[in-house]
Amino acid sequence: MINAGDDPADGWFPESVAVGYDDPGGANSSEVVTPAVDVLEDLADGPVLEFAVGTGRIAAPLAARGVPVSGIELSQAMAARIASKPGGDSIEVTIGDMTTTRVDGQFSLVYLVFNTINNVTTQDGQVDVFRNAAAHLRPGGLFLVEVGVPNLRRLPPGQDAVPFVVTPGYVGFDQYDVVTQEFTSNHVTVPPDGKGRFRRIPFRYVWPAEMDLMARIAGMSLKHRWAGWDRSEFTAESTKHVSVWEKR
Repeated sequence: MINAGDDPADGWFPESVAVGYDDPGGANSSEVVTPAVDVLEDLADGPVLEFAVGTGRIAAPLAARGVPVSGIELSQAMAARIASKPGGDSIEVTIGDMTTTRVDGQFSLVYLVFNTINNVTTQDGQVDVFRNAAAHLRPGGLFLVEVGVPNLRRLPPGQDAVPFVVTPGYVGFDQYDVVTQEFTSNHVTVPPDGKGRFRRIPFRYVWPAEMDLMARIAGMSLKHRWAGWDRSEFTAESTKHVSVWEKR
């Protein structure tokens, strides 16, 4: 369903979503943003490129530290909010799909954060993301992805859904297809007016080892894999990973 004022070309992140994307807290809190920007600044050795740059949640503070940042973003509604942020006016944004869109120049670092690799819902498309990242990197350049580990260990036999948030007025749950690796993120919101709202977004989960093979196909090899932005050790109990591959 398209809300009034939404452009279908913006995909799953039209104006009705973008308007609340920068609300305080959660992924926008300094406790989440600052560690990510710290790592990216440390890895950058020249210009960087963010795939799915969104509203500049990460790119703007990184640019504010003096790192030259460019971005690719499918949604014009999201990208329109970047320039108003500190550091955002220096970011060059190209509207397009991160699987195929090219921008000029070579980069020391390409990065993709906050599970956005899962927004590409086919394995071929995810391989294309890796190939496109490698095409933008100079030799020795780095591609970084932040993504959750599939939560399948919480699925008992016969169950295909796992809740990730249950609070007053809001329930979020993922529903998995373990054959296709497709899953949906489902959001049920009941605001004070009592009019319930339901939003369902398709994804494809991808395993760490599978991503290593995608990187290999694209001419890259694993350099780092951490359990988070604190660079802690990735273990069997880790719920996400921040992985870095190097272009050979």
